[in-house]
Formats: sequence, C-alpha cells, structure tokens
Amino acid sequence: MSRRDDAQDILRQLGLPAKQQNEVSALTLLALAGIRESDKWSRAQRQSLTVRKGIMEFVNTHYKQRKPYAENTREVFRRQVLHQLVQARIVDLNPDNPLLATNSSKTHYALTDDVVRVLRKYGTRRWPSALRDFRAANPPLTEVYSRRRTHKLVPLRLPEGTRLRLSPGKHSQLLAAIVEGFGPRFAPGAQVLYLGDTANKTLVINPHELARLGVTVSEHGKLPDVMLHDPLRRWLFLIEAVTSHGPMSPKRVAELESLVPQRGTGLVFLTAFPDFGTFKRYVHDIAWDTEVWIAELPDHLIHYNGDRFLGPR
Repeated sequence: MSRRDDAQDILRQLGLPAKQQNEVSALTLLALAGIRESDKWSRAQRQSLTVRKGIMEFVNTHYKQRKPYAENTREVFRRQVLHQLVQARIVDLNPDNPLLATNSSKTHYALTDDVVRVLRKYGTRRWPSALRDFRAANPPLTEVYSRRRTHKLVPLRLPEGTRLRLSPGKHSQLLAAIVEGFGPRFAPGAQVLYLGDTANKTLVINPHELARLGVTVSEHGKLPDVMLHDPLRRWLFLIEAVTSHGPMSPKRVAELESLVPQRGTGLVFLTAFPDFGTFKRYVHDIAWDTEVWIAELPDHLIHYNGDRFLGPR
C-alpha cells in the first residue's frame, strides 16, 4: 500500500470517525510524522508544524496532487482534521508555547509522544499490542462522540418501569414530561400505547392493544405524539406535544376522530405545551372541547369549554 493508504488505515484503527479517515486527514498525519512516500513508519517523528507553512507545504511538496492545496483550504485542515486529532489525543496543540492566543498566526501542532511510539511500530508484529495499549489509555474518538451524544439524550421512564432515551431537544423533553408529569396526575394507571420522537416515530408502540381499540398501526405517521390508555375509565388520551407547531386544532381533531374509532372508548384530545409563553402563541388555534396541559404548571389543566371537567366529549 502507499503511505497515504497506510495513514488512512492507521486513522481507522485509532478510532477516528469516518470523516477523519479521508485523504486530507491521512496527508495531515503524514506531514506531522514527517513521513514521505519512500520512508518507513519507523522514521516517524514528533515535530511542531503550522498549518500553512508546515503541513500544507509538506503535503504539496512530497505528495503531489492533481491540484495543490491552496491557501484558502487552510481551514479544511484546521477545522475538519486537526481539531479532531487534538480531541483524540493524537496531536498536541501549541506544545512549544501553550499560552499562544487561539487566533495566533504561530499556532502549531505536533504528534503526541505516545502516538509517535505507536506509529513507529505500524506494519510490524508489535503494532497490535502497541495499538491496544494506546486505545486503552486514549478512548477512540468515535466512542467519545458516542458518549457525548448519549449524554444529550432525554431520559424517559415508562409507567411499567421501562427506561428509554429520546433524541435531544425541547420536543423530547416535553414528551418525557407528558409521560412522567401529566400521566400520573391526570391519567394514573394509564398505559403508553404510542410515543414517537423526532428520531424514531415508533419509539413506543403497542400494536396489539392499538388494534383492539381499532387504531390502524400502519397510519402511525398521522397519530398524535403520545397516546395513553386508561383501561378503568376506558379513556384514550390523544396528545400533541407542541414546541413549535401542531396544537389540537379543529382540523387535527377531525383527522384523529376519523383515524381512531371510539368502539366504546372515550377520546380525550389534549395539547401539551412546555410553558405558558408557548401556549399563548396558539390560544386562537386550539379547538373547543379539548384540553391544554402546560409542563411548567403541571398540576393544572385548561379546559376549552367549561361545561364539564376532563373527560371524553
């Protein structure tokens, strides 16, 4: 393989994300290691290089491109490669002068001592153990990014105890509040038959129970955000979680009435809002004979018509 291919393979085995296994990333690694096409990896070295005068100049001199990297591609090296290599503990930022300002023209990069020792063993019998030791001390960036994404997920505990994680965002936070806040207060003992977040429209679904109630599962794209079933009162709560659009308007109520035949089950239409400010933006869009619940005021409901309390119409 060419040294370029070697470098891409190394980046892959070091656990870099796919976007940092491309040619630019490989050439950056070669430049920082001082490896030319004819060099062995045992000659890898630690040297401090700036982006333009160091890395790009090395690449354009020793790895001929159809079109040399121009001055205006400097940010590609810096933002799409070097930032991630620093995060992965493969590269040190400003090792010769850690006090340099972030936007200094003297900003420079160098391979860490640990990664240089690993690179020198690439292609030898000692590479697997060296790689294993490095990854044990420096978690692969793919794992770091995965943990960060998981940390941002919204935790949700269903009434029966199942724990889920919803995609990040205000909408998912509101969905969790509906299940954990609205449900115990106004639908105690209710089962979550359906819940879909922005990433997974059928995150929670009970097709057998929905079918028994006459709800066509194949129409899940038209279902409300949350469906709670109270078997004792025989009520089915159809709930829209609104952070930016989609309250229980007259049109939406009509759609759901045609989608969910009652079959002896009373339908309760409810719009949930995260806060009173969001609710006020939709005051005139909400249908009569529906309910409003606001997560920041969880102990209260707003009844659109005062002829009766919470319940089917």
